Amino acid sequence: MIRLHHVPQSRSMRTLWLLHELGVAFEVVEWPFDKTLRSAEFLALNPAGRVPALELDGVSLWETGAITEILCERFPEAGMGRAPGHAERADWLIWVHFAETISQHVAALTQQHEALYEDHMRSPVVMKIEARRIEKCYQVIEERLAGRAYLLDGGFSAADISVGQAVYMARHFARLEPFAAAAAWYDRITARPGFTASLPAGRGLYTRDYYEAWSGEDGAGKAN
Repeated sequence: MIRLHHVPQSRSMRTLWLLHELGVAFEVVEWPFDKTLRSAEFLALNPAGRVPALELDGVSLWETGAITEILCERFPEAGMGRAPGHAERADWLIWVHFAETISQHVAALTQQHEALYEDHMRSPVVMKIEARRIEKCYQVIEERLAGRAYLLDGGFSAADISVGQAVYMARHFARLEPFAAAAAWYDRITARPGFTASLPAGRGLYTRDYYEAWSGEDGAGKAN
């Protein structure tokens, strides 16, 4: 039995997308992005009080990168992983975990724009710095994709899922379009049915499609 505990548009979307690509049977339990994640019920699944939590054969797993590695090793026939000893193993691991580099900047901006309700709590400086850091991550992806269709020469993998989902969240705060190769790659991977199936049915974590950096004068960032 596989059961994913999920908040739409959060990091757990990465695991949801991967499960769809693996083609395995699973259940999804959706949680709100609120203090419910600090409840005793959820903390029994993930003591950090965050998603994802994945129940796999009676064991609760947490930390997105670890879940990705475990699932890809459990279902190698799907080709989403690169096994130990594979020529692309090191690159696969690097990109799977690079998703968290992007996500830490996204988390800071999500807090600034969504979790902090009063303008005096927000920092225009933090917003601008973190958005620039996301753009630097885009540049890393752009350089990697020079002459490549996917992050690994061997083809689409969980590395593309991990980074692609992080970019999906990052695009709420920094535009990808100036990075031509990365934008083309993103369009390519998000055209996959597995990505479409992982999208929220309604509004998820984000209340806007795009958040401008806030100047500190006119309220929070405006949607475009």
